[in-house]
This record gives sequence, C-alpha cells and structure tokens, in this order.
Amino acid sequence: MSISAADVKKLRDMTGAGMMDCKKALAEAEGDFDSAVEILRKKGQKVADKRADREAKEGLILTRISDDAKKAVAIEINCETDFVARNEDFQAQADVFLNAAYDNNTASVEALLTIEIDGRSIADHLQDMTGKIGEKIQISTTILAQTDGAMVSYIHPGNQLGVLVEFDGPSIDPEIGKDVAMQVAAMKPIAVTEAEVDASVVEKELEIAKELLINEGKPEEIAEKAAKGKLRRFYEERVLLDQKFVKDNSLSVKKYLEDNNAPLVVSFHRIQLGEDA
Repeated sequence: MSISAADVKKLRDMTGAGMMDCKKALAEAEGDFDSAVEILRKKGQKVADKRADREAKEGLILTRISDDAKKAVAIEINCETDFVARNEDFQAQADVFLNAAYDNNTASVEALLTIEIDGRSIADHLQDMTGKIGEKIQISTTILAQTDGAMVSYIHPGNQLGVLVEFDGPSIDPEIGKDVAMQVAAMKPIAVTEAEVDASVVEKELEIAKELLINEGKPEEIAEKAAKGKLRRFYEERVLLDQKFVKDNSLSVKKYLEDNNAPLVVSFHRIQLGEDA
C-alpha cells in the first residue's frame, strides 16, 4: 500500500524513530499506527538484545540541586560514542530522566528504571532509544543526597565528571563550595576525614610502606615507625580535609575552610564517566 509522507512524519513525531524505519513499519502494519508503534518497539528490543554485551563508556553526568540546597540528585547515562552523547535529543532525554529521579527522590538505578514517563517505564524508554540510535543506552549511576546542611553541585565542562558535596552548615558561600567541589573533582579523595578511611586500606598502606623500607635495608623496628610517616603522606594525598588546597598549597582544605569561617564537609560523591560511583 502507499504510505504518505505525512503519515511517516506523524509516526516519527510519535516515536522518534528514523524516517525509513517509520515508513517500513507503516508498510508492514498496513497503515495502522498502533501496530506500527509496536513493530518499532520490537525492533528496539532486538537492537537492545544485540547491543547488550557492548561497552557503553561515553555519555553524560548530570546533576540537579534544590533551590534551598537541601537535596541533590546525580545520574550517569551512557552510550557507546561521544557523537551520540553530544546529540541534542540524547541530552534532552537525559534531562527528562534526571528530573524523574529528582521528582521521585530516587536513590538507585533499579528504582529509576521502573518510573513511568508518558505511560512507559524509563527502562522501556532506554530500549526505544537503543532501537532508534543503534547504540547501547543505559543509566549506570543514580545518587540521591539529602541534608540538613547545604549541598553543592559541580559539573566539569563536557559533563564527563560530576561532584556533589555536603557541608554541615545551613549555607555555604557559592565560591567556597565550588572550590571544594573542584578539589574533589581534581584530587580524587577517598574519604572526608582520616577516621573514615577503611581500616583494611590503612593496614595495607602500612604493610606496603614497611615492606619497601625493609627492602631498602631498614631494620624492622625503624621501618615500622617510618611507615607511619608514609601513612601521614597517604592521608595528605587521599583524605579531603588533609589534602593541600589546589589553589594554595600552603593550606590544607580544612584550613582553607576554617580561615573563611566556612562549614566543614560532611560527605561527597564523585562520579566520573565510565567508572564506578
């Protein structure tokens, strides 16, 4: 049967699928729009199944923070190529998913995938995007942070790195908050304070330092004491409040906050594209 250009455009507007895919679906469905939509969805499932084992390491990190800075949400949505990540339609759809996570106080990917938008789950929307784009599309990270203090959000240019920082005061100077968030982005701390560093990590660092010193010929007792000095350097490199402030290496981050009468950091989240949160 003859398929009009107007009908093809109507189906494209409904589904976002390509013009040729829409024309083929309408022809197969003999002009029935509901059947054509179902055909396109099945095609999306087939494409998704084929791409399931592919690596999706490109994409976007997005954050949203409430006006009162008491709530923040971050998501990571992945695709296979940077070309797709820079596509306006992909970015617009990612914003829709971010807002769904924010509006529903969603703290996990599993919960986010079940949320319905326009009558269909986000999992189904991702499948449709995979069918339309031809790349594996997934949401790999969802973070919800709520506080009685103040939250700060930072997205590094390019949307491949995002940071959320929680402060223990009711408010934080925006520039100071951004400085600390950029510190987290640049220096990759593993904890806010020394007490928060996992005991197994501390033990391993001490063991490595001691073994290196013994291999250098130091007696065991001296090596054990010297290893504690190396542990101090480890804290200065990996603990946020102990780190040298990137804008002024004469200060620690803690001293920078104290000098500015700013509240201290309670927690942070650092999300880098393609890495575990």
